[in-house]
Amino acid sequence: MEPHERIIFPLDVDSLGAAQPYLTSLKGRVGLWKVGHALLLREGPAVLDRIVEAAGGKLFVDLKFHDIPNTVRQAAAALSATSNRLRFFTVHTCDGEAVVSAAVRGAGAGVGVLGITVLTSVAGGAGTEAHVVGLAQAAQRAGCQGIVCSGREVAAVKKACGPAFLAVVPGIRPDWTEVTHDDQQRAVTPAQAIAAGADYLVIGRPIAAAKDPAGAAGRIAEEIARALV
Repeated sequence: MEPHERIIFPLDVDSLGAAQPYLTSLKGRVGLWKVGHALLLREGPAVLDRIVEAAGGKLFVDLKFHDIPNTVRQAAAALSATSNRLRFFTVHTCDGEAVVSAAVRGAGAGVGVLGITVLTSVAGGAGTEAHVVGLAQAAQRAGCQGIVCSGREVAAVKKACGPAFLAVVPGIRPDWTEVTHDDQQRAVTPAQAIAAGADYLVIGRPIAAAKDPAGAAGRIAEEIARALV
């Protein structure tokens, strides 16, 4: 996997038109496009294939399913049928293995399920790492390909679950960027996350708010490449 393919860019907008400048400038510079509730609800499922048609890459749909097992299974199956470019979607792990397992069953072959652990907007405390590891182990038993966690817990998760279990890390803040009104509490740099064993980095505002988003993405890819050596 090339360094830039490890970057997941969140399309945190509510229309395809608003997403288009990023699709144009970041085409070939990021590996996956993250789509959340606002864009999917406003534009409908067809927006997923339209994103790929415009910019290539693959899709990470971050809906954080959170319901009873049967409802989650049905939702996962419906989502997985929307696009053959869907690489990952998310489910909360806090409801237990039955819910996560239902999401995995609904996903079917070819779509990876990622378990949401403790959000990076939560400050955490002394027991956060152990809690995240426990959630990761439960997600692994339920069939997830990996989890979403902060860079501060990645090394412990990899030790407990093995190197093949994916760690997707949001809350990435390069030391050369400044984000105003930041809500991230457990942030790390791209190099720190990769050095800890992260497989993918979700990087939004440091790229989107840059004067040159493509240049910012390129600079982050270079930092990832150096950390992988």
